[in-house]
Amino acid sequence: MSLLDRVTNRDCNVGIIGLGYVGLPLAVELALGRFHVTGFDVDEWKVGELNAGRSYIPDVKSEDLAKVVASGQFRATTDMAALAAMDCIDIAVPTPLRKTKDPDMSYVVQAVEAVRKHLKKGQLVSLESTTYPGTTDELVKPMLEETGLKAGQDFYLAFSPERVDPANPQYLTKDIPKVVGGIDKASTDIACALYGAVVAKTVPVSSTVVAEMAKLLENTFRSVNIGMVNELALMCHRMKIDVWEVIDAAKTKPFGFMPFYPGPGLGGHCIPIDPFYLSWKARQSGFEARFIELAGQVNSSMPEWVVTRVADALNTAKKAVNGSRVHVYGVAYKKNVGDMRESPALDVIEHLVRRGASVTYSDPYVPSFKADGHAFTAIGTAEALASKPDCVVITTDHDLFDYKELVAKAPLIMDARNALRGFAGKHIHRL
Repeated sequence: MSLLDRVTNRDCNVGIIGLGYVGLPLAVELALGRFHVTGFDVDEWKVGELNAGRSYIPDVKSEDLAKVVASGQFRATTDMAALAAMDCIDIAVPTPLRKTKDPDMSYVVQAVEAVRKHLKKGQLVSLESTTYPGTTDELVKPMLEETGLKAGQDFYLAFSPERVDPANPQYLTKDIPKVVGGIDKASTDIACALYGAVVAKTVPVSSTVVAEMAKLLENTFRSVNIGMVNELALMCHRMKIDVWEVIDAAKTKPFGFMPFYPGPGLGGHCIPIDPFYLSWKARQSGFEARFIELAGQVNSSMPEWVVTRVADALNTAKKAVNGSRVHVYGVAYKKNVGDMRESPALDVIEHLVRRGASVTYSDPYVPSFKADGHAFTAIGTAEALASKPDCVVITTDHDLFDYKELVAKAPLIMDARNALRGFAGKHIHRL
């Protein structure tokens, strides 16, 4: 029986390498769809939690996880040798940036090396990690072919970018169309059959490069538009215009406009990083992506701008940043999640500390963290406000925060997220 037939009949073993925000939801969806799934991760704590039926990802319900663990449809392991028993292997590992803004492919390389050791004829290998166009053909394929097996002849190879939006209840893994590009038609067909068994729709494209570029386009589109509206916010501040009212007015147009909102900077694993992957690859082809890089510069300058606005707010109370007690609301990169990757709040805190402020924070999703050589532990908002900080900065607008209490008790507020829409007061300063 061919691999396509086995996938269609759900008579195959699926391995997912990387059990984070991307890999774990996919693994559980496949297991709920009656595939036999093995999750691979180097973190022994994660493996232990998963095998006990406890989810550490908000988008994955522990009851769903416990169900597939109890049924034997899912198990987790740190033993990469188990890859030899897999028919389909999905790689969903991080692809961060180096300090030089170049792609850090070390996690992908480590995952592919593990697959290479146990690669066998007839397997499908699919990469999900967001990366630069050409990664599958130029990096993954040659590494796997070092075994002597040939892609498209002895094994199948595809790229299907993740499109996860953590904490979005409307669009979970199963609801989001899956772009799929294989190195040949057979690879595309098998990957589409696998993903199509558990997601709403698959979108086959002509090549892995098209699939890789499509993901970068999605996130670069957002980065550029956020950069534009961040610059507009700076402009409106100078011109004494309410940028939030401007956006509300503009978005009433039913065509030709899509609202984007300013903020303290970009966070998460995709939007702050993916445009640099694209511009890096463009430079390899002799093309300078000036528009994309300019948006990145604007977005990366926003944390410092927020601190400048904090200084302005404190100045109205005849206080300096140096020596002031500043309390930060939210350090996760977006509302209602505990993910701190590339969070602009960390840069805001770093700038405040360097200016001599004494900084504390509240975040119901992040109990503690370390940044720039300092250790921070969350305190409750009631405790924080009772200590009478000189200024409160809203960097992440979690729904669990009591903003009515904040407005009533904080002497100064710098709202970088427009979380206090509807509240009025001279002590409220907006981005």
